[in-house]
Amino acid sequence: MCGRFTLIAWDEVERRFLPVGSGMEIIRERFAEVGVERYNIAPTQDVITITGDGEVNAAQFMRWGLVPSWAKDISIGNRMINARAETLAERPSFRVAFRRRRCLVVADSFYEWKRDGRKRTPMRISLESGELFGFAGLWESWKSPEGRRIQSCTIVTTEANEFLAPIHNRMPVILSQDAEPMWLDPDVQDTDALSELLKPYSSDLMKAYEVSSVVNSAANDVPECIVPVRRML
Repeated sequence: MCGRFTLIAWDEVERRFLPVGSGMEIIRERFAEVGVERYNIAPTQDVITITGDGEVNAAQFMRWGLVPSWAKDISIGNRMINARAETLAERPSFRVAFRRRRCLVVADSFYEWKRDGRKRTPMRISLESGELFGFAGLWESWKSPEGRRIQSCTIVTTEANEFLAPIHNRMPVILSQDAEPMWLDPDVQDTDALSELLKPYSSDLMKAYEVSSVVNSAANDVPECIVPVRRML
Protein backbone atom coordinates (compact mmCIF):
# COMPACT_ATOMS: atom_id res chain seq x y z
CA MET A 1 0.00 0.00 0.00
CA CYS A 2 1.01 3.65 0.15
CA GLY A 3 -0.04 5.66 3.19
CA ARG A 4 2.56 8.45 3.37
CA PHE A 5 4.87 10.20 0.93
CA THR A 6 6.95 13.32 0.41
CA LEU A 7 7.19 16.16 -2.06
CA ILE A 8 10.20 18.26 -1.15
CA ALA A 9 11.38 19.41 -4.58
CA TRP A 10 7.98 20.88 -5.49
CA ASP A 11 9.64 23.64 -7.55
CA GLU A 12 10.71 20.96 -10.05
CA VAL A 13 7.10 20.00 -10.84
CA GLU A 14 6.77 22.43 -13.73
CA ARG A 15 10.00 21.36 -15.42
CA ARG A 16 9.28 17.65 -14.96
CA PHE A 17 5.56 17.42 -15.72
CA LEU A 18 4.46 20.63 -17.45
CA PRO A 19 6.78 21.43 -20.35
CA VAL A 20 3.55 22.35 -22.09
CA GLY A 21 0.81 22.82 -19.53
CA SER A 22 -0.78 24.96 -16.86
CA GLY A 23 -1.64 25.14 -13.22
CA MET A 24 1.64 26.04 -11.54
CA GLU A 25 0.42 29.51 -10.61
CA ILE A 26 -2.22 27.86 -8.42
CA ILE A 27 0.38 25.55 -6.90
CA ARG A 28 2.74 28.42 -6.10
CA GLU A 29 -0.06 30.47 -4.52
CA ARG A 30 -1.18 27.55 -2.36
CA PHE A 31 2.34 26.71 -1.20
CA ALA A 32 2.84 30.32 -0.22
CA GLU A 33 -0.04 29.76 2.22
CA VAL A 34 0.70 26.30 3.60
CA GLY A 35 4.47 25.93 3.19
CA VAL A 36 6.67 24.64 0.46
CA GLU A 37 8.39 21.39 1.41
CA ARG A 38 6.25 18.41 2.46
CA TYR A 39 8.00 15.69 4.44
CA ASN A 40 5.04 13.58 5.59
CA ILE A 41 1.99 13.83 3.34
CA ALA A 42 -0.95 11.87 4.75
CA PRO A 43 -4.44 10.76 3.61
CA THR A 44 -7.21 13.41 3.45
CA GLN A 45 -4.61 16.11 2.80
CA ASP A 46 -4.37 17.94 -0.53
CA VAL A 47 -1.77 16.60 -2.95
CA ILE A 48 -0.42 17.84 -6.28
CA THR A 49 -1.81 15.91 -9.23
CA ILE A 50 -1.24 16.05 -12.97
CA THR A 51 -4.11 15.54 -15.41
CA GLY A 52 -4.11 15.73 -19.20
CA ASP A 53 -6.33 16.02 -22.25
CA GLY A 54 -4.04 14.15 -24.63
CA GLU A 55 -2.02 17.23 -25.54
CA VAL A 56 -1.64 19.57 -22.55
CA ASN A 57 -1.07 18.67 -18.90
CA ALA A 58 -2.36 20.62 -15.92
CA ALA A 59 -1.37 20.67 -12.25
CA GLN A 60 -3.93 20.94 -9.49
CA PHE A 61 -4.54 20.05 -5.86
CA MET A 62 -6.82 17.13 -5.02
CA ARG A 63 -7.85 15.58 -1.73
CA TRP A 64 -6.07 12.26 -1.14
CA GLY A 65 -8.76 9.62 -0.64
CA LEU A 66 -11.10 9.04 -3.56
CA VAL A 67 -14.73 10.04 -3.05
CA PRO A 68 -16.95 8.51 -5.78
CA SER A 69 -19.52 10.79 -7.38
CA TRP A 70 -22.31 8.67 -5.90
CA ALA A 71 -21.01 8.81 -2.31
CA LYS A 72 -23.32 10.22 0.34
CA ASP A 73 -20.49 11.30 2.63
CA ILE A 74 -16.92 12.48 2.09
CA SER A 75 -15.66 10.13 4.82
CA ILE A 76 -15.73 7.22 2.35
CA GLY A 77 -12.52 8.67 0.93
CA ASN A 78 -10.67 7.91 4.17
CA ARG A 79 -10.82 4.22 3.22
CA MET A 80 -9.98 4.71 -0.47
CA ILE A 81 -6.47 6.12 -0.45
CA ASN A 82 -5.24 3.14 -2.52
CA ALA A 83 -6.70 1.10 -5.36
CA ARG A 84 -5.39 -2.35 -6.28
CA ALA A 85 -4.24 -2.52 -9.91
CA GLU A 86 -5.49 -6.08 -10.24
CA THR A 87 -9.16 -5.16 -9.63
CA LEU A 88 -9.55 -1.64 -11.04
CA ALA A 89 -11.70 -2.77 -13.95
CA GLU A 90 -14.14 -4.62 -11.69
CA ARG A 91 -14.52 -2.48 -8.57
CA PRO A 92 -17.56 -0.14 -8.81
CA SER A 93 -15.64 2.56 -6.95
CA PHE A 94 -12.81 2.64 -9.50
CA ARG A 95 -13.84 1.17 -12.85
CA VAL A 96 -15.26 4.34 -14.44
CA ALA A 97 -12.35 6.46 -13.24
CA PHE A 98 -9.96 3.82 -14.56
CA ARG A 99 -11.36 4.32 -18.04
CA ARG A 100 -11.89 8.08 -17.99
CA ARG A 101 -10.28 9.91 -15.06
CA ARG A 102 -6.64 9.05 -14.56
CA CYS A 103 -3.95 11.25 -13.06
CA LEU A 104 -0.44 11.31 -11.69
CA VAL A 105 0.15 11.99 -8.01
CA VAL A 106 3.47 13.82 -7.75
CA ALA A 107 6.06 12.67 -5.19
CA ASP A 108 9.78 12.30 -4.64
CA SER A 109 9.67 9.47 -2.08
CA PHE A 110 7.25 7.39 -0.02
CA TYR A 111 7.30 5.54 3.27
CA GLU A 112 6.60 1.94 4.16
CA TRP A 113 6.85 0.23 7.53
CA LYS A 114 8.90 -2.97 7.61
CA ARG A 115 7.46 -5.53 10.03
CA ASP A 116 9.60 -7.77 12.23
CA GLY A 117 7.26 -9.43 14.69
CA ARG A 118 5.62 -6.56 16.55
CA LYS A 119 8.29 -4.10 15.52
CA ARG A 120 7.51 -1.72 12.65
CA THR A 121 10.47 0.13 11.14
CA PRO A 122 9.75 3.15 8.92
CA MET A 123 11.62 3.19 5.62
CA ARG A 124 11.94 6.01 3.11
CA ILE A 125 11.89 4.79 -0.50
CA SER A 126 12.76 6.80 -3.60
CA LEU A 127 14.24 6.53 -7.05
CA GLU A 128 17.99 5.95 -7.14
CA SER A 129 18.27 9.21 -9.09
CA GLY A 130 16.38 11.16 -6.42
CA GLU A 131 14.14 12.68 -9.11
CA LEU A 132 10.44 13.44 -8.94
CA PHE A 133 8.06 10.76 -10.17
CA GLY A 134 4.36 10.21 -10.68
CA PHE A 135 2.26 7.58 -8.93
CA ALA A 136 -0.49 6.20 -11.14
CA GLY A 137 -3.68 7.71 -9.77
CA LEU A 138 -7.43 7.92 -10.39
CA TRP A 139 -9.60 10.94 -9.64
CA GLU A 140 -13.23 11.83 -9.13
CA SER A 141 -15.35 14.95 -8.67
CA TRP A 142 -17.88 14.87 -5.82
CA LYS A 143 -20.54 17.38 -4.87
CA SER A 144 -21.26 17.72 -1.18
CA PRO A 145 -24.83 18.15 0.16
CA GLU A 146 -23.96 21.84 0.64
CA GLY A 147 -23.08 22.14 -3.04
CA ARG A 148 -19.30 22.24 -2.65
CA ARG A 149 -17.37 20.57 -5.48
CA ILE A 150 -14.43 18.44 -4.27
CA GLN A 151 -11.89 16.67 -6.47
CA SER A 152 -10.22 13.68 -4.90
CA CYS A 153 -7.77 10.97 -5.91
CA THR A 154 -6.40 7.56 -5.04
CA ILE A 155 -3.00 5.95 -5.64
CA VAL A 156 -2.86 2.67 -7.55
CA THR A 157 -0.85 -0.14 -5.96
CA THR A 158 0.58 -3.40 -7.27
CA GLU A 159 2.64 -6.31 -5.97
CA ALA A 160 6.05 -5.37 -4.65
CA ASN A 161 9.16 -5.76 -6.78
CA GLU A 162 12.15 -7.76 -5.51
CA PHE A 163 13.66 -4.69 -3.89
CA LEU A 164 10.54 -3.76 -1.88
CA ALA A 165 9.38 -7.28 -1.05
CA PRO A 166 11.46 -7.52 2.18
CA ILE A 167 9.78 -4.31 3.36
CA HIS A 168 6.18 -4.75 2.21
CA ASN A 169 4.24 -7.04 -0.14
CA ARG A 170 2.61 -4.11 -1.99
CA MET A 171 3.96 -0.93 -3.54
CA PRO A 172 2.51 2.12 -5.29
CA VAL A 173 2.66 2.05 -9.08
CA ILE A 174 5.36 4.45 -10.26
CA LEU A 175 4.91 5.11 -13.95
CA SER A 176 7.86 5.53 -16.29
CA GLN A 177 8.00 8.83 -18.14
CA ASP A 178 7.30 6.96 -21.39
CA ALA A 179 4.06 5.56 -19.93
CA GLU A 180 2.74 8.85 -18.53
CA PRO A 181 1.23 10.28 -21.79
CA MET A 182 -0.86 7.17 -22.36
CA TRP A 183 -2.01 7.06 -18.73
CA LEU A 184 -3.10 10.71 -18.82
CA ASP A 185 -4.84 10.58 -22.21
CA PRO A 186 -8.62 10.37 -21.53
CA ASP A 187 -9.22 9.09 -25.06
CA VAL A 188 -7.40 5.88 -24.16
CA GLN A 189 -10.06 3.65 -22.57
CA ASP A 190 -8.69 0.19 -23.32
CA THR A 191 -8.40 -1.18 -19.79
CA ASP A 192 -6.33 -4.16 -20.89
CA ALA A 193 -3.73 -1.86 -22.46
CA LEU A 194 -3.82 0.45 -19.45
CA SER A 195 -3.37 -2.46 -17.07
CA GLU A 196 -0.12 -3.31 -18.83
CA LEU A 197 1.29 -0.03 -17.50
CA LEU A 198 0.59 -0.96 -13.89
CA LYS A 199 3.69 -3.05 -13.22
CA PRO A 200 6.17 -2.93 -10.33
CA TYR A 201 8.88 -0.35 -10.91
CA SER A 202 12.36 -1.65 -11.70
CA SER A 203 14.20 -2.75 -8.56
CA ASP A 204 17.50 -1.54 -10.00
CA LEU A 205 16.25 2.05 -10.07
CA MET A 206 15.18 2.34 -6.41
CA LYS A 207 16.81 2.96 -3.04
CA ALA A 208 15.66 2.89 0.58
CA TYR A 209 16.86 3.68 4.06
CA GLU A 210 15.52 3.57 7.61
CA VAL A 211 14.16 6.77 9.16
CA SER A 212 13.13 7.61 12.71
CA SER A 213 9.77 7.12 14.38
CA VAL A 214 9.15 10.86 13.96
CA VAL A 215 7.40 9.97 10.70
CA ASN A 216 4.90 7.72 12.48
CA SER A 217 2.71 10.69 13.36
CA ALA A 218 1.09 12.54 10.46
CA ALA A 219 1.30 15.66 12.61
CA ASN A 220 5.06 15.65 12.10
CA ASP A 221 5.68 17.25 8.70
CA VAL A 222 9.30 18.20 9.39
CA PRO A 223 12.77 17.60 7.89
CA GLU A 224 13.56 15.12 10.67
CA CYS A 225 11.19 12.68 8.94
CA ILE A 226 13.75 11.96 6.20
CA VAL A 227 16.94 11.86 8.28
CA PRO A 228 18.58 8.42 7.86
CA VAL A 229 18.92 6.17 10.88
CA ARG A 230 21.02 3.60 9.08
CA ARG A 231 21.34 2.31 5.54
CA MET A 232 19.26 -0.83 4.99
CA LEU A 233 19.12 -1.64 1.28
